[in-house]
Amino acid sequence: MLAHQTGRQFFDCDTVLVDEAGMSIKEIVENRGWALFREMEQNILKRVSLLDGVVVATGGGVVIHNENVQCMKKSGVVIWLQAETETIKKRIIQDRTTDSFRPSLSDKGVLKEIEETLESRLPLYTDAMDFYVQTDDGTVDSICSIIHEKLPRFVFPP
Repeated sequence: MLAHQTGRQFFDCDTVLVDEAGMSIKEIVENRGWALFREMEQNILKRVSLLDGVVVATGGGVVIHNENVQCMKKSGVVIWLQAETETIKKRIIQDRTTDSFRPSLSDKGVLKEIEETLESRLPLYTDAMDFYVQTDDGTVDSICSIIHEKLPRFVFPP
C-alpha cells in the first residue's frame, strides 16, 4: 500500500526468495537448513538495497546479521512495524499460508515462540530502526498515514 501511495516499486524479500528458489521458506529450511536460507535472504537484500526509491519488506529475522542492518541503513530508512505478541499470533493464525510458507523457529508452540523471538530480537529491532509504527490497532491506511507523516524527517533531515 505504501509503495502504491508513493508511486514506488515494492519488493518483498521473502517473496523474491521463494520465487527464485522455486520452493517455500519452510521447504528451504527443511531441505537445506537455516544457514542457507539466511544466506539467500542476505543476497536478495543486498541486491534490492542497490535500487533507488523502492519500498522493501523484509522478514523479521533479517536483523539477526549486522551486515543486513548496515545494508538497510545505508540504502534507506528502516521502519519497524511493531506489534504485540497477541497481535502477531492472531495474524499468524489468520494467515492461511503460514503453515506451508513459514517454518516454526522452535517446537515450543506459537505463543511461546513469538514471545521468545520478540524478546531476543527487541534490541536488534531497536538498533536497526530509524522509527517504528505501532500496528496492533491500526488499519493499513492509518499505518501508511503515520509513515507518510514521519518519513520526511528521515528522508529530508533539517
